[in-house]
Amino acid sequence: MRKFEKISFDQFKKDIIDDEMVYNNLEIPKRSTKNSAGYDFRSPISLTVKPGECVKIPTGIKVEMNSDEVLMLYVRSSMGFKYNVRMCNQTGIIDSDYYNNSTNEGHIFIKIQNEGNEEFIVSEGDKICQGIFINFLTVDLEEEIENERVSGIGSTN
Repeated sequence: MRKFEKISFDQFKKDIIDDEMVYNNLEIPKRSTKNSAGYDFRSPISLTVKPGECVKIPTGIKVEMNSDEVLMLYVRSSMGFKYNVRMCNQTGIIDSDYYNNSTNEGHIFIKIQNEGNEEFIVSEGDKICQGIFINFLTVDLEEEIENERVSGIGSTN
């Protein structure tokens, strides 16, 4: 099973803002057309990214998926082509065990950098990235891995 959910309001207050109206307006990612591969994530807040600046954007969203899947996040094509904005890690990798981790419930963040010459303005509700689900394979005869995720971003070193 795979599905997107809002993080809890308590987590939302901790990570973003104590504003129930903004929380209630959060949109679950969805595809724009029937043949779109990517699910569009929208920004819950407005912000400006100055030239050369990096900004971490919360989405207010978490995702549940099968254990042999990964959600890959990419900057929207138009952001790169038109405004020279990129994701700082180029591709975000959301593992299935990131969901409901003890640190941040699996709250998905993206970090973008403005490599253009003009300010890049993100308004509340703007599409900021797209997520694509992918099945992945593992090697045969892999040694059993007993480690489990215990927290959020960067927790597996």
